[in-house]
Amino acid sequence: MALYELVDIGANLGHPSYEKDFDEVIDRAKQAGLSKIMVTGTSEKISQDCANLVEKYPGFLYFTAGVHPHDAKDWNDGTLDSLKALQENPKCVAVGECGLDFNRNFSPQDIQKQVFAKQVDLAVHLRKPLFIHEREAHADMVKILSDAGSLLPPAVIHCFTGTVEEAKKYLEMGLYIGLTGFLWKDRSDNGVQAGLRSGDIPIEKLVLETDAPYMYPKINDKKIPKEIKNLITPQTEALHKFSSFNRNEPCSLAAICELIAAFSGRDPKEVARITTENAKKIYKLE
Repeated sequence: MALYELVDIGANLGHPSYEKDFDEVIDRAKQAGLSKIMVTGTSEKISQDCANLVEKYPGFLYFTAGVHPHDAKDWNDGTLDSLKALQENPKCVAVGECGLDFNRNFSPQDIQKQVFAKQVDLAVHLRKPLFIHEREAHADMVKILSDAGSLLPPAVIHCFTGTVEEAKKYLEMGLYIGLTGFLWKDRSDNGVQAGLRSGDIPIEKLVLETDAPYMYPKINDKKIPKEIKNLITPQTEALHKFSSFNRNEPCSLAAICELIAAFSGRDPKEVARITTENAKKIYKLE
């Protein structure tokens, strides 16, 4: 019996590493308490692949459709219509993953901004939530989202890795923050751990995600304080052994939930309840 009901708002289950044991990965996710998983679309092709993939588990798997900033350079005259068609699928619950990445700049920054703005417009037009990627592009992100004004639909800054100040700005704008296993290694004075400890990043505005197969949370790392490690339950540890830096799995979401609870001084059951309610409300997952 799982300890919590959890929703993973972002897992890259179309990744080739899951091809051989996809059903077992889903089974472990269910054992960890996951009731829904959103499979992340990051390009025209991958979004279409996600649409096909989720057919295997109706009511459990959903997907997003969008163009990631890394792929913004591939945007063409047909991309918008392609995304619109995917958005008509009732299992498609968000526009994205879209946004800005000025850390790696795999697409030119001006192209990233244009492509992101087009997807924000699409979300506004469809009244669909936004699933947003932002790395080292906070000011431009705020500007583009602010341009939508009061028409901006519910939006999540997924896999948040920024500062407390940046989080507070996003929260002030009415956005939600998505947290991943990145949490275990962020020891900066003004990062995610600090924001959870201070309450500046409140549980009430969080959603949880694994970003699997990436962002593995190393719960046994020697740098994690002992009082935090001691709060990880044996049940969560038992499933956690199936995840690694080579391939994170959605079943690690239970560990992410317990880490967030430990750093914020809250009960993990409460963290699970609030974040699950948030995810279901934002993405209409009932």
